[in-house]
Amino acid sequence: MSRRYFFTSESVTEGHPDKICDQISDTILDALLSQDPSSRVAAEVVVNTGLVLITGEITTKANVNYIDLARKKIAEIGYTGAENGFSSNSCAVMVALDEQSPDIAQGVDTAQESREHLSSEALDAIGAGDQGIMFGFACNETPEFMPLPICLAHRISRKLAAVRKTGQLSYLRPDGKTQVTVLYEDDRPVGIDTILVSTQHTATIGNISDDAEIQAKIKEDLWKLVVEPCFADIDIKPDSETRFLVNPTGKFVIGGPQGDSGLTGRKIIVDTYGGYSRHGGGAFSGKDPTKVDRSAAYAARYAAKNIVAAGLADKCEVQLSYAIGVARPVSIMIETFGTGKVSDAILLDLVQKHFELRPAGIIQTFGLRTLPGDRGGRFYQDVAAYGHFGRPDLELPWEQTDKAALLKESALSATAVG
Repeated sequence: MSRRYFFTSESVTEGHPDKICDQISDTILDALLSQDPSSRVAAEVVVNTGLVLITGEITTKANVNYIDLARKKIAEIGYTGAENGFSSNSCAVMVALDEQSPDIAQGVDTAQESREHLSSEALDAIGAGDQGIMFGFACNETPEFMPLPICLAHRISRKLAAVRKTGQLSYLRPDGKTQVTVLYEDDRPVGIDTILVSTQHTATIGNISDDAEIQAKIKEDLWKLVVEPCFADIDIKPDSETRFLVNPTGKFVIGGPQGDSGLTGRKIIVDTYGGYSRHGGGAFSGKDPTKVDRSAAYAARYAAKNIVAAGLADKCEVQLSYAIGVARPVSIMIETFGTGKVSDAILLDLVQKHFELRPAGIIQTFGLRTLPGDRGGRFYQDVAAYGHFGRPDLELPWEQTDKAALLKESALSATAVG
Protein backbone atom coordinates (compact mmCIF):
# COMPACT_ATOMS: atom_id res chain seq x y z
CA MET A 1 0.00 0.00 0.00
CA SER A 2 1.34 3.42 -0.98
CA ARG A 3 2.44 5.70 1.87
CA ARG A 4 1.58 9.35 1.38
CA TYR A 5 2.64 12.21 3.66
CA PHE A 6 3.74 15.85 3.79
CA PHE A 7 7.08 17.10 5.12
CA THR A 8 7.93 20.74 5.86
CA SER A 9 11.24 22.53 6.43
CA GLU A 10 12.01 26.19 7.08
CA SER A 11 14.88 28.57 6.47
CA VAL A 12 15.57 32.12 7.61
CA THR A 13 17.42 35.00 5.98
CA GLU A 14 20.66 36.50 7.24
CA GLY A 15 18.69 39.37 8.79
CA HIS A 16 16.76 37.12 11.15
CA PRO A 17 17.75 38.00 14.76
CA ASP A 18 19.11 34.54 15.56
CA LYS A 19 21.09 34.47 12.31
CA ILE A 20 22.58 37.89 13.02
CA CYS A 21 23.99 36.35 16.18
CA ASP A 22 25.32 33.26 14.39
CA GLN A 23 27.07 35.43 11.81
CA ILE A 24 28.67 37.76 14.34
CA SER A 25 29.86 34.73 16.33
CA ASP A 26 31.45 33.19 13.24
CA THR A 27 32.89 36.52 12.10
CA ILE A 28 34.69 36.64 15.44
CA LEU A 29 35.89 33.06 14.88
CA ASP A 30 37.21 33.93 11.40
CA ALA A 31 39.09 36.95 12.72
CA LEU A 32 40.69 35.03 15.58
CA LEU A 33 41.73 32.01 13.50
CA SER A 34 43.15 34.28 10.79
CA GLN A 35 45.62 35.70 13.33
CA ASP A 36 46.02 32.70 15.63
CA PRO A 37 44.98 29.29 14.21
CA SER A 38 45.24 27.77 17.70
CA SER A 39 42.56 30.05 19.12
CA ARG A 40 39.98 28.37 21.32
CA VAL A 41 36.65 29.99 20.70
CA ALA A 42 33.14 29.68 22.08
CA ALA A 43 31.61 33.01 21.12
CA GLU A 44 27.97 33.70 21.97
CA VAL A 45 26.00 36.73 20.83
CA VAL A 46 22.66 38.20 21.94
CA VAL A 47 20.81 40.96 20.06
CA ASN A 48 17.78 43.03 20.96
CA THR A 49 16.50 46.48 20.03
CA GLY A 50 19.60 48.66 19.76
CA LEU A 51 21.80 46.17 21.62
CA VAL A 52 24.49 43.57 20.87
CA LEU A 53 26.04 41.52 23.66
CA ILE A 54 29.16 39.45 22.89
CA THR A 55 29.93 36.84 25.53
CA GLY A 56 31.46 33.36 25.89
CA GLU A 57 34.92 31.93 26.43
CA ILE A 58 37.90 32.75 24.21
CA THR A 59 41.59 31.90 24.57
CA THR A 60 43.76 33.44 21.86
CA LYS A 61 46.91 35.35 21.01
CA ALA A 62 45.00 37.32 18.38
CA ASN A 63 44.25 40.99 18.83
CA VAL A 64 40.87 41.93 17.34
CA ASN A 65 38.32 44.68 17.85
CA TYR A 66 35.13 42.79 18.70
CA ILE A 67 32.97 45.90 18.54
CA ASP A 68 34.21 46.79 15.07
CA LEU A 69 33.70 43.22 13.82
CA ALA A 70 30.10 43.23 15.04
CA ARG A 71 29.28 46.61 13.47
CA LYS A 72 30.76 45.65 10.09
CA LYS A 73 28.83 42.38 9.98
CA ILE A 74 25.56 44.08 10.91
CA ALA A 75 26.11 46.62 8.13
CA GLU A 76 26.91 43.85 5.63
CA ILE A 77 23.66 42.10 6.53
CA GLY A 78 21.78 45.30 5.75
CA TYR A 79 20.94 46.99 9.03
CA THR A 80 22.24 50.46 8.26
CA GLY A 81 19.19 52.68 8.74
CA ALA A 82 17.64 53.86 11.99
CA GLU A 83 14.14 53.05 10.65
CA ASN A 84 14.83 49.38 11.44
CA GLY A 85 15.23 50.09 15.14
CA PHE A 86 18.62 48.43 14.85
CA SER A 87 21.54 49.99 13.02
CA SER A 88 25.20 49.10 12.68
CA ASN A 89 26.44 52.57 13.55
CA SER A 90 24.14 53.31 16.48
CA CYS A 91 23.49 50.05 18.33
CA ALA A 92 25.27 49.54 21.65
CA VAL A 93 27.84 46.72 21.58
CA MET A 94 28.84 45.22 24.92
CA VAL A 95 31.66 42.68 25.34
CA ALA A 96 31.78 40.24 28.26
CA LEU A 97 34.30 37.49 27.48
CA ASP A 98 36.16 34.99 29.64
CA GLU A 99 38.87 32.38 28.96
CA GLN A 100 38.16 28.73 28.30
CA SER A 101 38.31 26.38 31.28
CA PRO A 102 41.72 24.65 31.51
CA ASP A 103 39.91 21.43 32.50
CA ILE A 104 38.29 21.36 29.07
CA ALA A 105 41.38 22.47 27.19
CA GLN A 106 43.71 19.83 28.60
CA GLY A 107 42.02 17.01 26.71
CA VAL A 108 42.69 18.79 23.45
CA ASP A 109 46.17 19.98 24.36
CA THR A 110 47.64 16.55 25.01
CA ALA A 111 49.73 16.74 21.85
CA GLN A 112 51.47 19.53 19.97
CA GLU A 113 49.11 21.22 17.50
CA SER A 114 50.36 22.93 14.38
CA ARG A 115 49.47 23.64 10.79
CA GLU A 116 51.83 20.90 9.64
CA HIS A 117 50.83 17.32 8.87
CA LEU A 118 50.43 15.39 12.10
CA SER A 119 51.40 11.74 12.52
CA SER A 120 48.78 9.12 13.30
CA GLU A 121 50.15 8.94 16.85
CA ALA A 122 49.73 12.69 17.28
CA LEU A 123 46.18 12.52 15.91
CA ASP A 124 45.37 9.84 18.47
CA ALA A 125 46.78 12.00 21.25
CA ILE A 126 44.55 15.02 20.53
CA GLY A 127 41.19 14.33 22.09
CA ALA A 128 37.72 15.67 21.44
CA GLY A 129 36.95 19.02 23.06
CA ASP A 130 33.75 17.65 24.57
CA GLN A 131 31.45 14.65 24.60
CA GLY A 132 28.46 14.54 22.31
CA ILE A 133 26.63 12.97 19.39
CA MET A 134 26.60 14.26 15.83
CA PHE A 135 24.65 13.28 12.72
CA GLY A 136 25.44 13.65 9.04
CA PHE A 137 22.92 13.01 6.28
CA ALA A 138 22.61 12.92 2.51
CA CYS A 139 20.01 11.80 -0.02
CA ASN A 140 19.58 11.90 -3.78
CA GLU A 141 16.45 14.08 -3.88
CA THR A 142 18.29 17.19 -5.12
CA PRO A 143 21.53 18.16 -6.90
CA GLU A 144 22.82 19.29 -3.50
CA PHE A 145 22.25 15.78 -2.03
CA MET A 146 19.87 17.40 0.45
CA PRO A 147 16.21 16.76 1.27
CA LEU A 148 13.96 18.70 -1.09
CA PRO A 149 12.06 20.74 1.58
CA ILE A 150 15.16 22.30 3.22
CA CYS A 151 16.90 22.66 -0.15
CA LEU A 152 14.04 24.75 -1.53
CA ALA A 153 13.58 26.73 1.69
CA HIS A 154 17.28 27.71 1.62
CA ARG A 155 17.20 28.53 -2.10
CA ILE A 156 14.25 30.86 -1.60
CA SER A 157 15.90 32.54 1.42
CA ARG A 158 19.16 33.12 -0.49
CA LYS A 159 17.28 34.49 -3.48
CA LEU A 160 15.22 36.74 -1.21
CA ALA A 161 18.44 38.29 0.08
CA ALA A 162 19.91 38.53 -3.41
CA VAL A 163 17.05 40.55 -4.91
CA ARG A 164 17.13 42.85 -1.88
CA LYS A 165 20.86 43.50 -2.12
CA THR A 166 20.91 44.00 -5.91
CA GLY A 167 18.06 46.49 -5.64
CA GLN A 168 15.64 44.45 -7.78
CA LEU A 169 13.20 44.59 -4.86
CA SER A 170 14.50 47.59 -2.96
CA TYR A 171 11.50 47.68 -0.63
CA LEU A 172 12.58 44.45 1.07
CA ARG A 173 14.33 44.56 4.44
CA PRO A 174 16.82 42.05 5.93
CA ASP A 175 14.55 39.92 8.16
CA GLY A 176 12.69 37.03 6.61
CA LYS A 177 11.63 33.40 6.85
CA THR A 178 10.70 30.77 4.27
CA GLN A 179 8.97 27.42 4.55
CA VAL A 180 8.27 24.68 2.01
CA THR A 181 5.91 21.72 2.36
CA VAL A 182 6.56 18.80 0.02
CA LEU A 183 4.22 15.89 -0.75
CA TYR A 184 5.90 12.47 -0.53
CA GLU A 185 4.70 9.11 -1.82
CA ASP A 186 6.62 5.99 -0.83
CA ASP A 187 9.37 8.20 0.59
CA ARG A 188 9.95 10.07 -2.67
CA PRO A 189 8.95 13.73 -3.28
CA VAL A 190 6.15 14.06 -5.84
CA GLY A 191 4.68 17.54 -5.39
CA ILE A 192 4.97 21.00 -3.84
CA ASP A 193 2.05 21.56 -1.47
CA THR A 194 2.83 24.94 0.15
CA ILE A 195 5.41 27.71 -0.20
CA LEU A 196 5.46 30.30 2.58
CA VAL A 197 7.51 33.50 2.54
CA SER A 198 7.46 36.05 5.35
CA THR A 199 9.65 39.01 4.49
CA GLN A 200 10.22 42.35 6.14
CA HIS A 201 9.41 45.32 3.92
CA THR A 202 9.02 49.09 3.95
CA ALA A 203 5.76 50.61 5.18
CA THR A 204 4.99 51.85 1.64
CA ILE A 205 6.07 50.67 -1.80
CA GLY A 206 6.35 53.56 -4.21
CA ASN A 207 2.94 55.21 -4.18
CA ILE A 208 1.25 52.17 -2.64
CA SER A 209 0.26 52.57 1.01
CA ASP A 210 -2.76 50.26 1.31
CA ASP A 211 -1.80 47.07 3.17
CA ALA A 212 -3.77 44.76 0.85
CA GLU A 213 -2.24 46.32 -2.26
CA ILE A 214 1.25 46.10 -0.75
CA GLN A 215 0.77 42.42 0.02
CA ALA A 216 -0.48 41.73 -3.51
CA LYS A 217 2.52 43.58 -4.97
CA ILE A 218 5.02 41.66 -2.82
CA LYS A 219 3.35 38.34 -3.65
CA GLU A 220 3.49 38.99 -7.38
CA ASP A 221 7.12 40.13 -7.29
CA LEU A 222 8.29 37.27 -5.12
CA TRP A 223 6.72 34.60 -7.29
CA LYS A 224 8.39 35.90 -10.44
CA LEU A 225 11.78 37.03 -9.11
CA VAL A 226 12.35 34.72 -6.13
CA VAL A 227 10.32 31.51 -6.20
CA GLU A 228 10.27 30.51 -9.87
CA PRO A 229 14.09 30.77 -10.37
CA CYS A 230 14.63 28.39 -7.44
CA PHE A 231 12.99 25.53 -9.34
CA ALA A 232 15.09 25.86 -12.50
CA ASP A 233 16.93 22.55 -12.03
CA ILE A 234 14.29 20.77 -9.93
CA ASP A 235 12.03 18.29 -11.72
CA ILE A 236 9.15 18.79 -9.29
CA LYS A 237 7.54 22.20 -9.84
CA PRO A 238 4.77 24.15 -8.14
CA ASP A 239 1.42 23.67 -9.88
CA SER A 240 -2.13 25.01 -9.69
CA GLU A 241 -2.66 23.12 -6.42
CA THR A 242 0.37 24.69 -4.70
CA ARG A 243 -0.49 27.24 -2.03
CA PHE A 244 1.67 30.36 -2.03
CA LEU A 245 1.46 32.32 1.22
CA VAL A 246 3.19 35.69 1.68
CA ASN A 247 3.22 37.59 4.99
CA PRO A 248 0.04 35.84 6.21
CA THR A 249 -0.57 38.42 8.98
CA GLY A 250 -0.95 41.12 6.31
CA LYS A 251 2.31 43.02 6.72
CA PHE A 252 5.82 42.67 8.13
CA VAL A 253 7.32 46.13 8.71
CA ILE A 254 8.79 45.81 12.19
CA GLY A 255 11.38 43.04 12.19
CA GLY A 256 14.95 42.15 13.02
CA PRO A 257 16.13 42.70 16.60
CA GLN A 258 13.48 45.40 17.03
CA GLY A 259 10.79 42.79 16.53
CA ASP A 260 12.41 39.91 18.39
CA SER A 261 15.58 39.14 20.31
CA GLY A 262 18.21 36.84 18.85
CA LEU A 263 20.70 34.32 20.20
CA THR A 264 23.58 32.29 18.77
CA GLY A 265 22.78 28.63 18.18
CA ARG A 266 19.00 28.86 18.13
CA LYS A 267 18.54 27.74 14.52
CA ILE A 268 20.26 24.33 14.56
CA ILE A 269 17.61 22.63 12.42
CA VAL A 270 17.82 25.40 9.80
CA ASP A 271 21.61 24.94 9.87
CA THR A 272 21.39 21.21 9.08
CA TYR A 273 18.68 19.14 7.37
CA GLY A 274 15.43 20.89 8.17
CA GLY A 275 14.34 18.17 10.58
CA TYR A 276 14.47 15.48 7.89
CA SER A 277 17.40 13.81 9.63
CA ARG A 278 18.15 13.50 13.33
CA HIS A 279 20.23 16.10 15.16
CA GLY A 280 22.65 15.64 18.05
CA GLY A 281 21.63 18.93 19.65
CA GLY A 282 24.89 20.88 19.40
CA ALA A 283 25.00 24.22 17.59
CA PHE A 284 27.84 25.16 15.21
CA SER A 285 28.37 28.90 15.15
CA GLY A 286 30.97 30.59 17.32
CA LYS A 287 32.81 27.32 18.00
CA ASP A 288 36.36 26.62 16.86
CA PRO A 289 36.87 23.27 15.09
CA THR A 290 38.20 21.43 18.16
CA LYS A 291 34.53 21.41 19.19
CA VAL A 292 33.22 18.18 17.69
CA ASP A 293 29.69 19.61 17.66
CA ARG A 294 30.92 21.39 14.57
CA SER A 295 33.82 19.48 13.02
CA ALA A 296 32.42 15.97 13.52
CA ALA A 297 29.05 17.03 12.07
CA TYR A 298 30.96 18.17 8.98
CA ALA A 299 32.81 14.84 8.84
CA ALA A 300 29.58 12.87 9.19
CA ARG A 301 28.01 14.81 6.31
CA TYR A 302 31.13 14.19 4.19
CA ALA A 303 30.86 10.42 4.73
CA ALA A 304 27.11 10.29 4.14
CA LYS A 305 27.29 12.42 0.99
CA ASN A 306 30.04 10.31 -0.56
CA ILE A 307 28.08 7.13 0.13
CA VAL A 308 25.05 8.51 -1.69
CA ALA A 309 27.16 10.02 -4.48
CA ALA A 310 28.74 6.59 -4.99
CA GLY A 311 25.27 5.14 -5.57
CA LEU A 312 25.58 2.88 -2.54
CA ALA A 313 22.36 4.23 -0.98
CA ASP A 314 19.53 6.64 -1.82
CA LYS A 315 19.61 7.98 1.75
CA CYS A 316 22.34 7.73 4.34
CA GLU A 317 22.64 8.92 7.92
CA VAL A 318 25.89 8.71 9.86
CA GLN A 319 25.99 9.07 13.65
CA LEU A 320 29.23 9.72 15.53
CA SER A 321 29.74 9.97 19.28
CA TYR A 322 32.74 11.24 21.24
CA ALA A 323 34.08 11.39 24.78
CA ILE A 324 35.96 14.46 26.02
CA GLY A 325 39.72 14.00 25.74
CA VAL A 326 39.38 10.83 23.60
CA ALA A 327 40.38 11.02 19.94
CA ARG A 328 38.53 8.17 18.28
CA PRO A 329 34.72 8.07 18.15
CA VAL A 330 33.11 6.07 20.92
CA SER A 331 30.60 4.78 18.36
CA ILE A 332 29.77 4.99 14.66
CA MET A 333 26.39 4.10 13.18
CA ILE A 334 25.28 3.91 9.54
CA GLU A 335 21.58 3.92 8.60
CA THR A 336 20.36 3.75 5.00
CA PHE A 337 16.62 3.34 5.70
CA GLY A 338 16.32 0.27 3.48
CA THR A 339 17.81 2.07 0.46
CA GLY A 340 21.32 0.62 0.67
CA LYS A 341 22.72 -1.26 -2.33
CA VAL A 342 25.10 -3.05 0.04
CA SER A 343 24.67 -3.84 3.71
CA ASP A 344 25.01 -1.14 6.35
CA ALA A 345 27.73 -3.31 7.90
CA ILE A 346 29.82 -3.02 4.72
CA LEU A 347 29.25 0.74 4.64
CA LEU A 348 30.32 1.03 8.27
CA ASP A 349 33.54 -0.78 7.46
CA LEU A 350 34.15 1.52 4.48
CA VAL A 351 33.61 4.64 6.61
CA GLN A 352 36.04 3.38 9.25
CA LYS A 353 38.67 2.59 6.60
CA HIS A 354 38.38 5.65 4.33
CA PHE A 355 37.30 8.60 6.49
CA GLU A 356 39.28 10.45 9.14
CA LEU A 357 37.05 10.77 12.20
CA ARG A 358 39.53 11.82 14.90
CA PRO A 359 39.02 15.51 15.77
CA ALA A 360 42.57 16.57 14.86
CA GLY A 361 42.36 14.48 11.71
CA ILE A 362 39.10 16.12 10.67
CA ILE A 363 40.65 19.54 11.23
CA GLN A 364 43.67 18.51 9.17
CA THR A 365 41.62 16.91 6.36
CA PHE A 366 39.37 19.94 5.89
CA GLY A 367 41.95 22.59 6.82
CA LEU A 368 39.53 23.96 9.38
CA ARG A 369 42.08 26.09 11.21
CA THR A 370 43.65 27.71 8.16
CA LEU A 371 40.64 28.27 5.89
CA PRO A 372 39.84 31.81 7.12
CA GLY A 373 43.37 33.00 6.28
CA ASP A 374 43.23 31.30 2.89
CA ARG A 375 39.93 32.95 2.01
CA GLY A 376 40.61 36.58 2.75
CA GLY A 377 39.84 36.30 6.43
CA ARG A 378 36.33 34.90 6.04
CA PHE A 379 34.96 31.39 5.91
CA TYR A 380 32.83 30.36 8.87
CA GLN A 381 30.70 33.50 8.69
CA ASP A 382 29.61 32.48 5.19
CA VAL A 383 28.08 29.21 6.38
CA ALA A 384 26.44 30.89 9.37
CA ALA A 385 23.38 31.72 7.22
CA TYR A 386 21.51 29.57 4.67
CA GLY A 387 22.81 26.24 5.99
CA HIS A 388 26.14 24.51 6.54
CA PHE A 389 25.36 21.74 4.03
CA GLY A 390 24.29 21.59 0.41
CA ARG A 391 25.78 24.98 -0.49
CA PRO A 392 26.37 25.24 -4.26
CA ASP A 393 27.29 28.91 -3.74
CA LEU A 394 30.30 27.96 -1.58
CA GLU A 395 33.18 25.56 -2.11
CA LEU A 396 33.11 23.67 1.19
CA PRO A 397 35.60 20.87 1.88
CA TRP A 398 33.02 18.59 3.52
CA GLU A 399 30.73 18.94 0.49
CA GLN A 400 33.22 17.32 -1.89
CA THR A 401 32.40 13.89 -3.37
CA ASP A 402 36.03 12.98 -4.00
CA LYS A 403 35.75 9.61 -2.22
CA ALA A 404 32.69 8.38 -4.11
CA ALA A 405 34.62 6.41 -6.74
CA LEU A 406 36.84 4.80 -4.09
CA LEU A 407 33.82 3.80 -2.00
CA LYS A 408 32.06 2.28 -5.00
CA GLU A 409 35.11 0.25 -5.96
CA SER A 410 35.71 -0.87 -2.38
CA ALA A 411 32.05 -1.86 -1.96
CA LEU A 412 32.19 -3.99 -5.09
CA SER A 413 35.31 -5.71 -3.79
CA ALA A 414 33.74 -6.30 -0.38
CA THR A 415 30.60 -7.75 -1.98
CA ALA A 416 32.67 -10.03 -4.21
CA VAL A 417 34.67 -11.31 -1.24
CA GLY A 418 31.49 -11.80 0.80
